[in-house]
Formats: sequence, structure tokens, C-alpha cells
Amino acid sequence: MVGMDYKNKKIAVLAPVAWRTPPKAYGAWETVASNIAEGLVNRGWDVTLFATADSITNAKLQAVIEKGYEEDKATEPKVCEYLHISNLMEQADKFDLIHNNFDFPPLTYSKLIKTPILTTIHGFSSPEILKIYRKYKHNYYTSISDSDRDCQLDYLATVYNGIDISQITFHEKPGNDLVFLGRIHPDKGTHLAIETAKKAGIKLIIAGIIQDQQYFDKMVKPHIDNKTVEFVGPVDPPKRNKLFARAKALLHLHTIPERFGLVITEAMAAGVPVIAMDLGSPREIIIDNKVGFLVNNTDQATQAINKTDQINRHDCRQHVKQNFSIEQMVCGYEKVYKKIFQLEAEKN
Repeated sequence: MVGMDYKNKKIAVLAPVAWRTPPKAYGAWETVASNIAEGLVNRGWDVTLFATADSITNAKLQAVIEKGYEEDKATEPKVCEYLHISNLMEQADKFDLIHNNFDFPPLTYSKLIKTPILTTIHGFSSPEILKIYRKYKHNYYTSISDSDRDCQLDYLATVYNGIDISQITFHEKPGNDLVFLGRIHPDKGTHLAIETAKKAGIKLIIAGIIQDQQYFDKMVKPHIDNKTVEFVGPVDPPKRNKLFARAKALLHLHTIPERFGLVITEAMAAGVPVIAMDLGSPREIIIDNKVGFLVNNTDQATQAINKTDQINRHDCRQHVKQNFSIEQMVCGYEKVYKKIFQLEAEKN
């Protein structure tokens, strides 16, 4: 960093507590919080990660919740969340900056503490939560894509999510199957992946947690025959790598604007071309016709499958290395931290 060295500042990284940080399988926000914490530690920052007690980190770990509430159904999610958030806020004066990866609830403490809060907005789950973001718009915000912003908030920067590329095996040769990896939910367009695969006459492997059981039962389950459509459930990183080895392409045919899409970068890091709906962030992540394809419907997606052999898989991985690695993400946040510390100094 240019000028004054800010790395003696104490940073608190606040992760959600739905899952372990990093998660064993699903858990996008926990994954990003983990990558931020580990990346900062590797670059010499003094970091405390607030996460579940079973979390794995090289940072200092603070925890009052033993396991993620999605992994321990005997717990009450809201109780876990507020015990967890308040644990940090009650000792906020020990830190120079709180990096919030836990959506809007921590913002409600921001006028009660002196420590500045930087919130990475991982997406707006509904228009209603904008009321809280706008009420506490004096806080610092970053977006994870230019497309996922609210016009009434001021953002310090867009910092794209970064992944640990060393944990993803590169597959130079394409597999024979199509892959869907993500939440089984209408928003993620699992049904569109099925429709596309059937049009192409290529087997589809579906992996992920079932977030909408009714949708799964009606739109997905009737197609599962393990010949044309196979469902393998949630996958941990080793199983994900094996899944990508079978992939000719990843289908990411979401039905609402994508906020970022970690799986897009994970697939490309494995050398797998991505066919994504041109809604939201994919046009910021995918170089069309070079590392994947942007489409507007299942007919275009089917046509794109026939062109995936033209994609240089090394280009896919190199694109992620240059733009969506942990190192690139942390460099982006370092610039944001520096800006915050300068702005805070000007206030005093």
C-alpha cells in the first residue's frame, strides 16, 4: 500500500452463522467472508473472524455459536444471529474497522458504536430491506458487481468476489455432461437447465441444496431418471472438483438478475465454460465467446452448447486468476480500507 502503512489496524470480519466458515458445502457468504479473512491474514493484517466455533481460519476466531443453525436444527436462527452480532458490537471499540458480510442487521448498531462499519452488500433479498440500508446510508458500502447496486446508496467501490483457485482442479479436457450447481430454487433456473439439456440431448447433473422443496418436487424431481437427469445433492470441494471433471459446460440460467455468481468463477477456474443468462452480473464476469456464453433463452443456451468446444479452457482459468482470485479481491478491499481510514481521520 502506498503511503502510511495501515496494516497495524485491527479488522473484524463478520461472517454469517448459517453455516461454518468456510462452509463444508453450500454457503456463498461464508465462503467470501472466509476468503476475505484468510487473504487479509496472508497479507499481514491483524484480523479477527467472527463466525461459528467450528470455523477454520488463520485469523483470530471469536465465536458464541457452536455450529451453523442450518447444520443444527435444534437452534433458533434469529437467536443465533443476534447473539453472534451482539458479541462483536459489544466489543467494537477493540477494532479499527468492522467488515460486515452479514447483510443489514449489523447496521442497526452503527449509530451506537464509534467503530466504522464497511458492509459488502451480497445482494438485496427483498425491496423491504432497502429501508434499513437507506436509513443507515451514512455507513460505508461496497458492491460485488456494478449491476447489483441501489441508486440511493453511495458505494466506495465494486470489489468482485475472489475464490481460492488452488482448491479447484483444472480439467483440460471437457467431460460429456452438462452441470447445474447451485441452490435448487426458481431464481436459479434449475428447470431451464433441464429444458436446455433435453433440447441438446445431453445428460444434466444437478448439484446443490434444495431451498424450495415445492419447486423441486414439481419442476425438478419428475425429470430425475439418472440417465438424462441426475441429482447428486450438495457437494463439498472435492466432490465439486469431480463434478467439474464430468462437465462439458456449466448451465447458469438464472431467472432474476444475478448478483455475482461464485459458481461461475469456480467453474471457469476448473476450465469449464459457462453458459449464463444475460441478467445482472454475468456480463461483468464472462467474456462472451471466449470463456463462456451470454444467452437470453434456452434456445440460445442449446446453441451455445455446440460452441463450447471452441473455448480454450486455459483461457477460462487464466481469466479467473487475473480477475477473481482471493489476491485480487483483497487488493481491492485494501484500497477501500485505506479510503475509509482517511475519511475517518478527516472527521477527527
